[in-house]
Amino acid sequence: MSERIEGNVTERQAEIEKSLRKKFHKDIFSRFTKAINTYELVKEGDRIAVCISGGKDSMLLAKCFQELTRHRKVRFELEFLVMDPGYAAANRQRIEENARLMGIPLTIFETQIFNTVFEIEKNPCYLCARMRRGHLYAKARELGCNKIALGHHYDDVIETILMGMLYGAQIQTMMPKLHSTHFPGMELIRPLYLVREADIKRWRDYNGLRFLQCACRFTEQSEHSKSDRENLSKRREIKHLIAELKKQNPYVESNIFKSVENVNLSTVIAYKKEGVVHHFLDTYDGLAEADEKQ
Repeated sequence: MSERIEGNVTERQAEIEKSLRKKFHKDIFSRFTKAINTYELVKEGDRIAVCISGGKDSMLLAKCFQELTRHRKVRFELEFLVMDPGYAAANRQRIEENARLMGIPLTIFETQIFNTVFEIEKNPCYLCARMRRGHLYAKARELGCNKIALGHHYDDVIETILMGMLYGAQIQTMMPKLHSTHFPGMELIRPLYLVREADIKRWRDYNGLRFLQCACRFTEQSEHSKSDRENLSKRREIKHLIAELKKQNPYVESNIFKSVENVNLSTVIAYKKEGVVHHFLDTYDGLAEADEKQ
């Protein structure tokens, strides 16, 4: 079952849109378009499902895409997609009211994900996220879309890098775009990749907007599994760590981000590519022999 929620232009909507064009143009909209151009996120003929959870990031993403249609150099289409996994009535209403206020025409479809994972004891948040992603891909494809856009931002990226190193013993990042493994022909894109969370919060507060923090039933009832509580705690720890490091080095955030752009494979013990491990010893002696011949 899906529902169409239309957004009508209002004075408040005009003010919100003006703030993106004026006050927050440099910090938000310019970085949004830079990510799109740098990582080639939007191409001619795309039909993009902008996935809206009701939080500040995804709602801003929707407004940025609407603004982009005023300046687009390539032809593309948008679908503003909300999946209701079993929200409380008040949370569903908040999403719909914000969409009307901001002039975002929503397509809402319902699932029973919250009910499905509610009794799961081990990693329900991980399972929920996987299921939500799958439903979004499926609905987007049903609507004729070839891409889904998510609202992950710059801070999500650098926190993921550090979490992987400190807690996962691996170097990896949250990619700006990905080909779907289970939905051939579909891609996931992250156009807020270069936008700072602090600027998103400033935009929200400047416009007096109130979005969902987390509408998850587990959060509402404080019944996260131990592993999910640990993951949430680890992300908070990483946020705090970065903030403390920044006091000593104002460039620490950009250095973390750039570290995964400047990987020198000649100084890496081992790395994985497409599931295959490549170790420096595989070519170590061969490189020495090649140097001797020269």
